[in-house]
Amino acid sequence: MTVIRLHTCTLRPWRDGDENSLAELASNRKIWDRVRDFFPNPYTLRDATSWIRMNRSYQMPVNLAIEIDGRAVGNVGFTIKEDIYRYNAEIGYWLGEPYWGRGIMSEAVPAMVEYVFHNFQINRLYACVLEGNSASMRVLEGAGFRPEAVMRKAAVKNNRYLDEHIFAMLREEYLARREELSAMARH
Repeated sequence: MTVIRLHTCTLRPWRDGDENSLAELASNRKIWDRVRDFFPNPYTLRDATSWIRMNRSYQMPVNLAIEIDGRAVGNVGFTIKEDIYRYNAEIGYWLGEPYWGRGIMSEAVPAMVEYVFHNFQINRLYACVLEGNSASMRVLEGAGFRPEAVMRKAAVKNNRYLDEHIFAMLREEYLARREELSAMARH
């Protein structure tokens, strides 16, 4: 089983028993305002049950629950693209509002990057961040992602056109960063 223990949290597969925590924390307008519209709002117990059932079907998880004190409080995951983009994956994440500002995502996102590049044939990992979500942009830059593009007014959220900021990391950049961090740790 995939379990990644970090200082601030543990990343692990979604499991039965996570439904109540998921429905409670995910049903938050501040979270929904920062994610794609397919993320339900309100987020019901039925949505949570469906999400957990879907994620339990994967042999190698693509979504990991962020656990703190035995409770699932968020998600970090990725989607592998298709056709000519088949070596690309899009990373995404959210965290329950009571856990914001604790450095959890600054630790969880690099751990997921490691997991993706170690276990999947991905050459480019990228993230799309809606205009105004500067905290998420800082998390990505801190994890080694580079700003790649701003797609002007490309997204619609809450009936407003928003810029979409694209951040990306190539496998070669990940390997160079890993080597650099390893060298710094040896000295």
